[in-house]
Amino acid sequence: MARSSSGRAGLAQRARIVLLAADGEANTAIAERVGVSRPTVIGWRERYAERGLAGLDDEPRSGRPRVVDHRKIVAETLKPPPRRLGVTHWSSRLMAARLGVSNGTVAKAWRDYGVQPWRVETFKFSTDPELVAKVTDVVGLYLAPPENAIVLCVDEKSQVQALDRTQPTLPMQPGLAERRTHDYVRHGTTTLFAALEIATGTVTAAVKPRHRHQEFLAFLKQVAKTYPDDGDGTELHLVMDNYAAHKRPEIKAWLAANPRIQVHFTPTSGSWLNLVEVWFGIIERQAIRRGTFRSVRDLNTKIRAFIDGWNDRCHPFVWTKTADQILRKANRQTTSNTDH
Repeated sequence: MARSSSGRAGLAQRARIVLLAADGEANTAIAERVGVSRPTVIGWRERYAERGLAGLDDEPRSGRPRVVDHRKIVAETLKPPPRRLGVTHWSSRLMAARLGVSNGTVAKAWRDYGVQPWRVETFKFSTDPELVAKVTDVVGLYLAPPENAIVLCVDEKSQVQALDRTQPTLPMQPGLAERRTHDYVRHGTTTLFAALEIATGTVTAAVKPRHRHQEFLAFLKQVAKTYPDDGDGTELHLVMDNYAAHKRPEIKAWLAANPRIQVHFTPTSGSWLNLVEVWFGIIERQAIRRGTFRSVRDLNTKIRAFIDGWNDRCHPFVWTKTADQILRKANRQTTSNTDH
């Protein structure tokens, strides 16, 4: 306690008094060394002799007890604000004015009970009647792919904007982050089609000006050429979401004519099961978000350059959660919080 750098200074001072007394120091000498009065030394020695370490703690302070009920503040916070206020959630000052207390008191009650009215999170429950079957199918494909099969996660990232800054970007310097202007100029959009091979992390991709079933069919043909049928019975298993272009009659007809390609659909509102979404997040963070593109052609060129570099350093994408674990979490609906 005396050596602690994170404890209270007063507690460390009392511990030093006890240690010096244990070494046989006189009360007057202890008072001089610690920087307190002799009666203070005597008082803490008596407290320690009576109650041990517990005697070094502070006694309850005098004064009137708390008159503000934090539970009432939290209970009021959990109710929606009156319509006359025209707000969507409480602020500490609005709640303080309503209850006749200070906003600091409201903030402390919120901290004690973990209430954060300014925060909001999103959720989405899948209403797919085949939720269990689709989750089991896709996750089973990840964890135990069939023999002599290649698993590809296929999707498209649409409306990728070619944004150009109005001034040149200032490069990073020691002590300074890279800086760019807040405003930008739009030069159009492109759509990135990608197929991620989960066993290796290799990506087959194409950039196209539009996002229709015609472009998607052309990309499927590109994927089929990338993984040709060598007569050894190798199957292609494609994981896709339920986007309308993926279920057009033209797509179904082409898949029927290519039986070695099998499609596994993710549940409705469950595209997060598609591992290519992870890769889309990577290219967004590493190549697109901070990029400067003077035209759509420039954007497409830099996307292709990233893909070439990615395939040189790619790694397998490993799925770890079982279908039962996912379904158990997806079906958990918290209706109340009793942590307090």
